[in-house]
Amino acid sequence: QVQLAESGGGLVQAGGSLRLSCAASGIRFSINTMGWSRQAPGKQREIVASINIGGSTNYVEYVKGRFTMYRDNTKNTVYLHMNSLKPNDTDVYYCHTMYRSTKYWGQGTQITVSS
Repeated sequence: QVQLAESGGGLVQAGGSLRLSCAASGIRFSINTMGWSRQAPGKQREIVASINIGGSTNYVEYVKGRFTMYRDNTKNTVYLHMNSLKPNDTDVYYCHTMYRSTKYWGQGTQITVSS
């Protein structure tokens, strides 16, 4: 059974930092591309960052230079380090992966950035 468990969300002031974690189980983690997406109420989820098996990352333009995604294959965990947070970064953030043609999502973690 594939499970993705996020942690690390919370309330932070603008300009602050947070680190999200996503622990995966039930998959061969080291061969999976992992991603982080965000979703506001009533809107579609939007991918923010991804990391492939080689550790190469991609980011949506507006987080480049502020967010860093990395993985620790020994812990089956990916991280999203978020710096210089802005109020419009406020959303629920989800970890996700594709495994055997099925998309899996974590339960989400709320990020709230106050101005």
